[in-house]
Amino acid sequence: MKYALPIIFVFFIAFLSGCSEKEKNQKPNILWITCEDISPDLSFYGDSTASTPTLDKLAQSGMVYDYAFTTVGVCAPSRSSIITGMYPVSIGTHNMRTGRDYAGWGTRDYSGPSNATDINGDSVPLYSAVIPPHVKCFTEYLREAGYFCTNNQKTDYQFAAPVTAWDQNGPDAHWRNRKPGQPFFSVFNIEVTHESRIWLNKNLPLTVLPAEVSLPPYFPDNPVVRQDVARNYSNIELLDSQIKEKLDELEADGLRENTIVFFFSDHGGPLPRGKREHYDSGLRVPFVVYIPGREGGARIEEMISFVDLAPTMLSLAGMKPLSYMQGQAFLGKFKSVNEREYIYGSGDRFDEHSDMCRTVRDKRFMFVKNFHPELPSYKDVAYRKNIDMMNELLRLHNNGELDSLQEYYFREVKQEEEFYDCEKDPYQLHNLINDTSYGVEIERMRNELQRWREEVDDKGVVPEKQLFNTMWPNGIQPVTESPRIIERNGNLVITCNTPGASIGYIVNCRNTRPGLDGGWKLYTGPIPVIHGKTVYAISNRIGYRDSEIVSEEF
Repeated sequence: MKYALPIIFVFFIAFLSGCSEKEKNQKPNILWITCEDISPDLSFYGDSTASTPTLDKLAQSGMVYDYAFTTVGVCAPSRSSIITGMYPVSIGTHNMRTGRDYAGWGTRDYSGPSNATDINGDSVPLYSAVIPPHVKCFTEYLREAGYFCTNNQKTDYQFAAPVTAWDQNGPDAHWRNRKPGQPFFSVFNIEVTHESRIWLNKNLPLTVLPAEVSLPPYFPDNPVVRQDVARNYSNIELLDSQIKEKLDELEADGLRENTIVFFFSDHGGPLPRGKREHYDSGLRVPFVVYIPGREGGARIEEMISFVDLAPTMLSLAGMKPLSYMQGQAFLGKFKSVNEREYIYGSGDRFDEHSDMCRTVRDKRFMFVKNFHPELPSYKDVAYRKNIDMMNELLRLHNNGELDSLQEYYFREVKQEEEFYDCEKDPYQLHNLINDTSYGVEIERMRNELQRWREEVDDKGVVPEKQLFNTMWPNGIQPVTESPRIIERNGNLVITCNTPGASIGYIVNCRNTRPGLDGGWKLYTGPIPVIHGKTVYAISNRIGYRDSEIVSEEF
């Protein structure tokens, strides 16, 4: 593997107190409990509308991050940054959504039309994003270091999840399936707060009543609106009970005191003017980390971005983050000595609607660049109109019954630049770009956004059809070359000529052919020959079609 790292055994102080000698010799386990589509609408962020005793307890025993942000306010581009440590605009995963692969191992077949068009109106077919060859799913590095990596079960990376990325990836994936004593990195994604559950859970009893909810100023006080806002809070209460089930499993297995627990959402809330937005309502997320042995209840004001997750997981495992990663570690042995001053967000195609917006934010100010100010602010995404309140907002808008703050969402044209004082205007409703008293700050943020775009080689300026043809020459998905299995001095060496390819292998009984549903070991170097067995190998490069499975009998 091009970026293979030596295994570094690390014992960090937070785990030493109260651990047995055996436990001290282990790497920490890491558990992610993630959810979908919620903003920091939780009691430990000041909103006690939903009752969340499990999350409250986790926050009290852990650390609450007050400035945590995704890179894009929608799932697939956001998740691509989580799994790679790279900005979506840098690796070409910024347009939502490129293909059908969204859960588990997914489908390798991306052929077929879609309803997407790029900014020029050109039709864009389904495709798997081809990212730079040196960029891997960070879990490959954890697997190389001995971790058992599981994902249950959403992937949605804008590319098919490589079989080399996870030991298990699907509804049965669980840390309990590892070898005894093996450290694990396990992800459990809870979907009950997803946007779709606003209408799919419509007939479930509300545990938060419409009269109990508070509304942001960009929502009218309306029975339909209150009903869906109450449904969202009720879904958050369902989320809390499902998180309890997973933490109870950890406790029952005796793993709570050697497992770091993360909780966060993939982006902001599911309601209109939340998800898909490049403001705080789409980018800001709840984020809690529990580290055994560390005093709980801390409030962390360090700014973190989702590109920081990959390097942070490596750092916690005692591994130096890869130099290509655009994030920085905020915990662990290789924690960055410099805290972030800025976070960056983007918005491009969302389903059938294209645009290009970029955001830079520090702890107080937000600057937005609209590359197509002639396009409306509101994107009439068909999927979102399954939500009753979206249709109600459109009705009120068409009838002229919204006030100026509520109409801001529906403005027909945008200013080329926007600037917000987030302390005074937490919902980003008052554009101060022409306020000369903020001139110095506006120029600073404008320059910083331009600097970042140049640094990461922002591909948003490339029409998606052109980007697709670069990734898939002549509209055809490239294919990873088949691996070669060579016996050398009693060992097996497996190679692949495709730059950036990873290799998976299985040592199996003869006449037993593996599929693509897991069990593939990550090849990191020569393995001993085992006579009487068959070795199967597969190559994959992210965005390419997998190679054929090859085999050799010994």
